[in-house]
Amino acid sequence: MGGVEHIFDKYLRQDKLPQMWCPGCGNGIVLQAIIRAVDELGLEQDKVVVVAGVGCSGRANGYTDFCGVHTNHGRALAYATGIKMQKPELNVIVVTGDGDCTSIGGNHFIHACRRNIDLTAVVFNNSNYGMTGGQYSPTTPDGVYTKTTVYGNIDPAFDICDLARGSGATFVARSTAYHAVQLKNEIARGIGHKGFSVVEAMCDCPSLYGRINRLGTPADMISRWKDVCVQRKQADKMSAGELRGKIVIGEFVNSDARPEYTRMYAALRERAARGETV
Repeated sequence: MGGVEHIFDKYLRQDKLPQMWCPGCGNGIVLQAIIRAVDELGLEQDKVVVVAGVGCSGRANGYTDFCGVHTNHGRALAYATGIKMQKPELNVIVVTGDGDCTSIGGNHFIHACRRNIDLTAVVFNNSNYGMTGGQYSPTTPDGVYTKTTVYGNIDPAFDICDLARGSGATFVARSTAYHAVQLKNEIARGIGHKGFSVVEAMCDCPSLYGRINRLGTPADMISRWKDVCVQRKQADKMSAGELRGKIVIGEFVNSDARPEYTRMYAALRERAARGETV
């Protein structure tokens, strides 16, 4: 019997399935958003490179049938930079987690934003180190319990989008696993943008973060994004008091005012080849 081909069939490595993410994990929703974005943009599959860091999010690379690299902890953006510099015609997507990207990889993140190299970083933010046991991460909210903050977290959390904006990223957006269509659209816009793009994807970790903080079922955790999220245009009209406890989602930066790094580098090489030193 002939089956109906699904959109995902050509993009997933069928021999790597079923996937190993926990039941109810939001990572699968983020991965499908990436796949749908690539498909809607009509990108040539062999011209897409997915570079993964270490953590639960890193498995997204192994499940997708694109060119890919699974890198050292925190070094995904460094590897991706090398790939883009050597082959600027490729579409390079980095899948990284909140810990991988903003802790051990924080310095690479800052300087990728600063350079404005044409990469798209999709940051899977589940607010803890899910793969290694549920320790707190740089995005763990104040007062939250984790395996390493058993009396409640007292460290202030990074706002990934604020960090990206302050470091010079020219496309910055945030969405959630609940807002799956919006997430797909933000990722597509990030890939299409010629410069460094950051899309923060808020996703749930029911097995560790959710269980420890008694947040209910995976469905409860996903539904929570509906209740606490506010679209950016709506947030612009709200007071600080009204925004307390809310998460602002949407597009924060989309600018072509700064030149893209690989294009500047190509122009520099041409000037050097002509002997222009000043």
